[in-house]
Amino acid sequence: MNWKEHEKKLLKNPDFVKISQGFEPEYQLARTVIKNRLKKGYTQKQIADRMKTSQSAIARVESGNHLPSLLFLKRLSKALGTQLHITLC
Repeated sequence: MNWKEHEKKLLKNPDFVKISQGFEPEYQLARTVIKNRLKKGYTQKQIADRMKTSQSAIARVESGNHLPSLLFLKRLSKALGTQLHITLC
């Protein structure tokens, strides 16, 4: 079974959907960071070096399991050459 098939099966479970929605901001951040990093052709190590932090700090953000501070996000945005926008709905 590939990931898409497994995900489709998981999304039929209301308990899984409820829990996964609680982590949506973290995963949305992770997807955005990865997308922008790859678009620029940078490795995690290169971004970390530009931020004067560790590669593992970048990996934690990209895993979706860690929500960084606003200061970290500002530094990350600068290292990626992007703008940081925060929206509360």
